[in-house]
Amino acid sequence: MVSLAAWGLLSLLGLLWHPLHASSAATILFAAAIGCFANWIRNRSFHCSITAWIFLAGGAAFLLGNLGWIHIESRFVWLFVAIGTGVAFILEWRYATRPAQ
Repeated sequence: MVSLAAWGLLSLLGLLWHPLHASSAATILFAAAIGCFANWIRNRSFHCSITAWIFLAGGAAFLLGNLGWIHIESRFVWLFVAIGTGVAFILEWRYATRPAQ
């Protein structure tokens, strides 16, 4: 829910500042990062402690690319996000403590 609210607010900002328009990869990744930070704080989800930073870095890379400050191919950013997210879930599955049943 937090990610959806963040996406909505960022999309409204995107009406005034085009690099954050609703379908922008930067907007989507920033909203996902905000949702992961909220989940990490509330539920202490191990993977969110990793993916929040990955999504934030990916969103920043796309935003800087949209502004023309850096030149990076989007496939490299998406590859970084996908591999990082996969690694985060593997680490959680492998090492995170689970509640006793």
